[in-house]
Amino acid sequence: MSPTKLQSILNKHKLWLNDEEGGERADLSGADLSGADLSGADLSGADLRCADLRFADLRDADLSGADLSGADLSGADLRFADLRDADLRGANLSGAVLSCANLSCADIDYSCLPLWCGSLSAHFDDKHVVQIIYHAVKAGLNSKNTTEPVKNELEKLINLANQFHRVDKCGRIEEVEQNENKGETNHEQNNQNQI
Repeated sequence: MSPTKLQSILNKHKLWLNDEEGGERADLSGADLSGADLSGADLSGADLRCADLRFADLRDADLSGADLSGADLSGADLRFADLRDADLRGANLSGAVLSCANLSCADIDYSCLPLWCGSLSAHFDDKHVVQIIYHAVKAGLNSKNTTEPVKNELEKLINLANQFHRVDKCGRIEEVEQNENKGETNHEQNNQNQI
């Protein structure tokens, strides 16, 4: 997208946000904004579904309430960005710099969060932290490669992990463990019966 066209969309979006004549919500769904300089831009409430924002500069951008579902934000600079209430479902955030970004109440389901130091100082809320803990605990307890000392420490987090907002769909961790243990016991009994 040309810088002129992008600026026109941003200007109309600003009018829309201020409820002024000629305003129009920014529709940048599917747009190629890779490498774009959107630092400090007010894109609150904008439609950025499936937009290509790879390596875009979004420092200090207001993306609160924006629809970024399916967007490619890999390598994007989101330092100090306001992502409150943003829809980031299925977004690719691999390699994104999230230092001091505010993700309060953002929907990060099915997104690809970066596991590197660039996301360690992001401002996640309780829902996100519990979601991350749930995934770590369930993966760690179910892995045959996790050592017993680590599993013992993970078991201490089961009650917190089961507060995950999608626990009804993914299963309570105790139930999964019990079912798997029952399955192993049944499998062992079947093997013994065959001997």
